[in-house]
Amino acid sequence: MLIRNPSIRILFAGQALYWSCSMIGITLTALVGLQLAPLNALATLPLGLWMLGNLFAVQPLSLFMQRHGRRPGLLLGAGAGVVGGLLSALGVWLADFALFCLGALPIGVYQASAMYYRFAALEAAEEAQKGRASAYVIGGGVLAAVLVPSMTLWARSALSTPFVGAYLLIAILAALAALLMMKLPEGTAPRRAKTGLSELRLLLRRPVVRAAIATTAIGNGLMVLVMNATPLAMNLCGFGLASSAQVIQWHMLGMFLPAFLAGPLVDRLGSRRVAVLGGVILLASAAIALAGLQQLHFLLSSLLLGLGWNLMLVAGTTLLAEGHSDTERGQAQGLMELLNGLMAACAAFTAGALISGLGWDAINLIILPLVGLAILMLLPARRGLLEAAG
Repeated sequence: MLIRNPSIRILFAGQALYWSCSMIGITLTALVGLQLAPLNALATLPLGLWMLGNLFAVQPLSLFMQRHGRRPGLLLGAGAGVVGGLLSALGVWLADFALFCLGALPIGVYQASAMYYRFAALEAAEEAQKGRASAYVIGGGVLAAVLVPSMTLWARSALSTPFVGAYLLIAILAALAALLMMKLPEGTAPRRAKTGLSELRLLLRRPVVRAAIATTAIGNGLMVLVMNATPLAMNLCGFGLASSAQVIQWHMLGMFLPAFLAGPLVDRLGSRRVAVLGGVILLASAAIALAGLQQLHFLLSSLLLGLGWNLMLVAGTTLLAEGHSDTERGQAQGLMELLNGLMAACAAFTAGALISGLGWDAINLIILPLVGLAILMLLPARRGLLEAAG
């Protein structure tokens, strides 16, 4: 599919570039925030603003792409990534925390656009291969997981002011993504979007839509919370940047490498079963994190955290497509990404405060009730699908 389908190939490469930017930010931003922020509790504020930019952009971008097509919206998002990388680099160079935070907002817009790569893949694939198409595009992050840790360590010290080069690298990678999106074949013809509150209520009445959104939102929120807290927790335990970068690398491999298995699993076993499996793996991640504070505990729990997120994201994305029509696509996908972004923003804003106030164990204990809620919501989704089939 990656070889034969030009849309999937471009989206795969675009995903690799976006997650390269994201991985640089995840590894360094909280640490830069710790140096620049007036209070330690504000260390993850730039990451929170990154998520806030995503939150404000997801719904308008979805409706924009419904009306005008995927290519213009994805190109607009990549351009915002260029602006955000440049502003962040300037903030680090000037040691200006407010400017550094400002640069996070357009990077969040880039994130919002990149989250639609997997939906664009659904439109470029046949019905029987939709799970694989979405998953393979998500799997583009494997390239970032393999290449970026060494790039991050190099870029951190590439210029006389530490960390400036890393954010300039984000701008360069986003510019490459923009060039790629210019070549993206336009898939499904733009359609008039249904955007009223009555259509939104109609979507939310469907158990399958509620379960799909809960699956991805809970998985995404938990992943962002624990992932953002991990470098800070490791720093408090005395581990250096190289150790944190290695753990984040394994986390990224867990996030993306299983996509090449998750897609066929969804097509074969169904979205609901794969989503439940992802939730169980998140519980295993929390159990390992609670078992100890050695680097191996951080590494294994982060690996499983990424794997559980991957399965829940692929399954939830495919499940959502079963619950809406073509004219509802922009509304449904925008709603899913809005709630994903809301959960991620809350997680990023609170990660630093939770680590400072409650500690690493409390963050991992939060996983238990939220995963339980996601699994419970998948049960009525199954009944809804059976009723629709009947």
